[in-house]
Amino acid sequence: MKRFGAACCLAMMCTAPAFASDLPARKAGLWQITTTVTSGHTVSMQQCVDAKTDEIMQSRFASLPQRSCSKHDVQKSADKITIDSVCTIAGRTTTGHTVITGSFDSAYTMVLTSEVKGVPTPRNVTMSAKWLGPCAAGQKPGDVVLPNGKTVNVVDMERALGVAPR
Repeated sequence: MKRFGAACCLAMMCTAPAFASDLPARKAGLWQITTTVTSGHTVSMQQCVDAKTDEIMQSRFASLPQRSCSKHDVQKSADKITIDSVCTIAGRTTTGHTVITGSFDSAYTMVLTSEVKGVPTPRNVTMSAKWLGPCAAGQKPGDVVLPNGKTVNVVDMERALGVAPR
């Protein structure tokens, strides 16, 4: 599980420069996100988002520390976004190639291949997202239902840490 978390973080950091300004906002409501890494390990969670919380979640990854990118190419077509990047993360050069297909209104898939200098095996992460409908009763924007069934609210967590906009 620890390696899975690291791979997901790496995936998000490699695509992060695109998240804040290059990707369209997701449709407000409840999203099912399923992430599979190279080893085949899969984790699913649900996210309740509105326009504001979607922007907050996406921009947080774009502002992750210890990253400097020398390359950031984004190519867009009707239903496909391709992102190629070369970044330094924690002192290591990381090359990422991401292809996002589908619609941010209903369902999309993000496939990331990343290579870290000095690590012999490339990492592959596939994230599939599907819009389920309005958020469930009792949910509020920013709620994330984790694989263990617990719910955390990313906006509330960031406010508690003093890093979220009010």
